[in-house]
Amino acid sequence: MFDGYDSCSEDTSSSSSSEESEEEVAPLPSSLPIIKNNGQVYTYPDGKSGMATCEMCGMVGVRDAFYSKTKRFCSVSCSRSYSSNSKKASILARLQVAGKPPTKKAKVLQKQPLVAKLAAYAQYQATLQNQAKTKAAAVPVEGFSWGNYINSNSFTAAPVTCFKHAPMGTCWGDISEGVRVEVPNTDCSLPTKVFWIAGIVKLAGYNALLRYEGFENDSSLDFWCNVCGSDIHPVGWCATSGKPLVPPRTIQHKYTNWKAFLVKRLTGAKTLPPDFSQKVSESMQYPFKTSMRVEVVDKTHLCRTRVAVVESVIGGRLRLVYEESEDKTDDFWCHMYSPLIHHIGWSRSIGHRFKRSDITKKQDGHFDAPSHLFMKVKEVDAAGEWFKEGMKLEAIDPLNLSAICVATIRKVLADGYLMIGIDGSEAADGSDWFCYHATSPSIFPVGFCEINMIELTPPRGYAKLPFKWFDYLRETDSIAAPVKLFNKEVPNHGFHVGMKLEAVDLMEPRLVCVATVTRIIHRLLRIHFDGWEDEYDQWVDCESPDLYPVGWCQLTGYQLQPPAPQSSRDSQSSSSKQKKKAKSQQYKGHKKMTSLQLKEELLDGEEYSFLQGASDQESNGSASYYIKQEP
Repeated sequence: MFDGYDSCSEDTSSSSSSEESEEEVAPLPSSLPIIKNNGQVYTYPDGKSGMATCEMCGMVGVRDAFYSKTKRFCSVSCSRSYSSNSKKASILARLQVAGKPPTKKAKVLQKQPLVAKLAAYAQYQATLQNQAKTKAAAVPVEGFSWGNYINSNSFTAAPVTCFKHAPMGTCWGDISEGVRVEVPNTDCSLPTKVFWIAGIVKLAGYNALLRYEGFENDSSLDFWCNVCGSDIHPVGWCATSGKPLVPPRTIQHKYTNWKAFLVKRLTGAKTLPPDFSQKVSESMQYPFKTSMRVEVVDKTHLCRTRVAVVESVIGGRLRLVYEESEDKTDDFWCHMYSPLIHHIGWSRSIGHRFKRSDITKKQDGHFDAPSHLFMKVKEVDAAGEWFKEGMKLEAIDPLNLSAICVATIRKVLADGYLMIGIDGSEAADGSDWFCYHATSPSIFPVGFCEINMIELTPPRGYAKLPFKWFDYLRETDSIAAPVKLFNKEVPNHGFHVGMKLEAVDLMEPRLVCVATVTRIIHRLLRIHFDGWEDEYDQWVDCESPDLYPVGWCQLTGYQLQPPAPQSSRDSQSSSSKQKKKAKSQQYKGHKKMTSLQLKEELLDGEEYSFLQGASDQESNGSASYYIKQEP
């Protein structure tokens, strides 16, 4: 909580002396209010005495922040240097009287006041050029701006607290609309960088729509800013840092007593924590370093892993280069918390297939990543009833993430890991099996899609449509995996349908795209990539490390893929569809118009209910387990 300027003094008189003649800078607007670094507010009626130029180095700044009573120098060092130079000039003058010619150094010293003026003017011109460059850089090269995109469509964005793996995800606090901050004042013609107080009008992930104090309901100068950026500070930062607070030029005549105005507006208002920038910096420190060796899924054969080396780390995302890639082009992108990467030796420890590298020893500089850096999975008890080979279930197809398919457990590994295959699309050698942990949110009990009105993709070539699980279990002489073995935890994730975010295209994991949450089934999110057709949507868990708040790319320096324009969609649609279908090798069944009737529903608010149909006894007594969709 911020309770006003505690350091404000009641003294409102200027400390400048009328007897001192100061170097003038570019003319300032008349009656320009300046807030000193100690919080006092001054109004200089002549429009000149508020700023001063250091007579030594030429720096322009607020007069009252300058050194000594005369306010002629910006620092002690400049004062001493000027004094030393003055003595040298006096000696040189006496030498000239004696008839000795002045040296080059003497000539420079004699011209010092002119140099100061030129330096001040040059700094003023440079400031104007930097302001112009800053305004030009405000629009991304690609022409996409999150602020404009959200404002023009009245979108909402998922809050930062939804992303525990992202910077500040666990320590965002109560940053919300109404919070006051100190930011650069761009509505000002002063040659130096000055600040003013602004309030958060709207939040969109890391980005905030700000409005300068004093503008009330006037949104003409509203602007978007990344809250975690280097130019946004808690109220009081200017006072402790010696930075001037100057009201925007547009409203500089609106109030005669700016001190009283700020004290009234800021008393009891919220601001950022004083250590906010430190927390941002700490949350962006990543334990993975370049040259670390890891085991990662082989993108050409999902059934096995390979050794890869960390080539770069951006915002916690790792660019991994497979160790055998001599030109370093054979790479794979994933987050450091991805379930697809593991420590060296993981595959052998659980019995997972592993492609041995032709490189017999580590290359110079490469070292194994410590095992504690990797995401830990929940421990399971496989001693009692457990998954068995041949059991049926429903699973997200890793080669077609828009589809949940009929699947079979092909192999049970150690530590709760399972090898799963998509029915009707499996290779004879099992090279397209994929590994999910038993607690993975990407596998579901038989009947999950039916009860939640999700289209289930039947086995490719399956003739009896619409697909019915009980018929299929009887025909394949198989049983459904017990319901109690699946992960039933649903965290309070905070996502809502329609929220905007930045999401990885897991079919091309180097890309982070503008995306929207279009459907929520408990902890399962349907992610739509803006500008693309629905068939490119992907099912993703609410705690996936491949989802990020709006503004994450800007904060971390990662490239954001904007929504696809209409021309791109038209030109790439047909070819992309063919590639996608060829890659996934999946047949999408007809969408079912009716759902199976539940014979018994639990009325006590539980999320789960059994379906006991006439075919239960024919399917080895295994009952299908359904998860009801929340209203």
